[in-house]
Amino acid sequence: MIYVIATVDVVGGKRSDFLEEFRKVVPHVHKEAGCIEYGPAIDVDTGIPAQRLVRDDVVTIMEKWESIEALQTHLGAPHMKEYRSRVKDLVVGTEIRILNPA
Repeated sequence: MIYVIATVDVVGGKRSDFLEEFRKVVPHVHKEAGCIEYGPAIDVDTGIPAQRLVRDDVVTIMEKWESIEALQTHLGAPHMKEYRSRVKDLVVGTEIRILNPA
């Protein structure tokens, strides 16, 4: 199993538009072979000192996949290509971290 944490910087003030499009693709991803978990999260202000500042224009996507091969297949899936086309004007940049359980 692998974990993927994708941090998506969205155009200022467009996070809700991005999330609307993202939620449309989630059911398709959940049906993919090897998908264990896939969903969006947003920062919450907790007042905990170690927490970074809340980012209003960021969506973090939390994922678990059975394998790197399953993730690679996901990235090339037709519904992901269509999704990326729909959000291209809403996204400033994306960074992903792929992790193994320790």
